[in-house]
Amino acid sequence: MNENKKHNFGAGPCILPESVLCQAANAVIDWNDMGLSILEVSHRSPEFESVVLKTQLLVRELLHIPDSYAVLFLQGGASTQFSMIPMNFLKGKSVAAYLDTGYFAQKAIQEAKHFGTPVIVGSSRDKQYNYIPDYYDVPSEAAYLHITSNNTIEGTEQFEFPTQGIPMICDMSSDIFSRMVDVRKFDLIYAGAQKNMGPAGMTMVIIKNELIDTITHEIPAMSDYRVLEANNSLYNTPPVFAIYTAMLNLIWLKDQGGILGIEQKNIKKAMLLYKEIDENPLFYGLAQPAHRSRMNVTFKMYDESLEKVFLTFATERNIVGIQGYRTVGGFRASLYNALPIESVQVLVTVMRDFAAELGLHAPLNDLQGAVGLARQATS
Repeated sequence: MNENKKHNFGAGPCILPESVLCQAANAVIDWNDMGLSILEVSHRSPEFESVVLKTQLLVRELLHIPDSYAVLFLQGGASTQFSMIPMNFLKGKSVAAYLDTGYFAQKAIQEAKHFGTPVIVGSSRDKQYNYIPDYYDVPSEAAYLHITSNNTIEGTEQFEFPTQGIPMICDMSSDIFSRMVDVRKFDLIYAGAQKNMGPAGMTMVIIKNELIDTITHEIPAMSDYRVLEANNSLYNTPPVFAIYTAMLNLIWLKDQGGILGIEQKNIKKAMLLYKEIDENPLFYGLAQPAHRSRMNVTFKMYDESLEKVFLTFATERNIVGIQGYRTVGGFRASLYNALPIESVQVLVTVMRDFAAELGLHAPLNDLQGAVGLARQATS
């Protein structure tokens, strides 16, 4: 184990298992004793085609995906899907329904405006996106409903997905493979690899074949799901290294007991950190408890003047990646699959030690009391 290894709570690129990093590093030098780097091998070679097939099979096995869905590995990041989806599905039906739950949902809505009319059927903007709307009225004429299952920046997660009677499309970029979901509830799922699947550069799309069949108009080939599916993600040179590393990571995930196994570990990690946030007199969580994300834990300090001090305190103890997103501030600890619970325990200990150094020990329930004691301790 690398003694200089940090406790990486970064929101993306994700932390990867050490065994995956070692295998990927070896493949960069010499892949499968071929005398070629994985970075040099032809994407048309039978060796790499077998990687694509194995990665698809692992995705299907782990998520229990029926044969009626295609699994694609595409370029452009999940943000490219913001435009590809309306480009493919709004022709002749110009209205699409969107659930507005945060920054990336807003980006998807803005892109849809280039191809039709996005209708916001529910929003948590009124409370700084600290919850997921539990009711939304979707117009029957909408081509699809787009939701974001986990809001990386705001730290909220949607755990229930009611049937709406129209195609359901979900951005699962930051919680894919972290918990079991019923793929059959969705017509299209997309996810950037760099949160829980592998390195940046590849986006996975799980799409129902029936939905592909609804596309009848002309679309540029690189944005056409028909073309990409017909060519098995190999229409052009794919992100070879990203797909290969994702395969290694999915093998590792399978060895952890699959998604059901890793989900239990993720629940324990999240519960441990949220418990400390709720009990530590210096900190408070941003998301409403019922909608707290297991992947991205957002929190602040009652006395914001202490935040830079705490960040330095944590950094000196090998904790990295906890600074909150620039538009939110505070802190964000991402608890992706490969993050060991020991790292969460270190963060919890650091939070307790910081409070202890300020002379604060017992939980406080009122904001003013916490701020007053914190300021008194640092004055």
